[in-house]
Amino acid sequence: MVPPMPDSHVANRVHCVFSTKNRGKDIPVEMQERLWSFMAGIARQNGIAPIAIGGFDDHAHVLMAVPPTMTLAKAMQLIKAGSSKWCNQNFADGRFEWQAGYSAVSVSTSMIGKTAAYIQNQREHHRKRDFAEEWRLFLESNGFAIGTDGTPNK
Repeated sequence: MVPPMPDSHVANRVHCVFSTKNRGKDIPVEMQERLWSFMAGIARQNGIAPIAIGGFDDHAHVLMAVPPTMTLAKAMQLIKAGSSKWCNQNFADGRFEWQAGYSAVSVSTSMIGKTAAYIQNQREHHRKRDFAEEWRLFLESNGFAIGTDGTPNK
């Protein structure tokens, strides 16, 4: 007989991708590691478990475990707003913005290591393809229909 479940057990791991406004190359190389670390701190302060955070000069990837009491939209709002403010205080003189939206897909337990490695190797990855191509492939590989203009169909 299976005992009753008095507690909730949730594995809500999500890989989110979002770019700078207009995909501008607005994140200087020398600030990237500090930014990713700051984003992880925002996550932890809000009960979100950061698994891997990285990116390149025009976008970020966040692999996180979102707590069951928080919506994904709230988690993204906290991370994007807090990191945007930090960027403006530390290197962008009030000119830094993330795009309004983001892409997000759930990640199974068996794929966490592979996804984290992918996020950590962004610099090497982008020697082969730019963010626009990466994002299109990310969307396609996760089942989003892509229009002829390269953007997701609504």
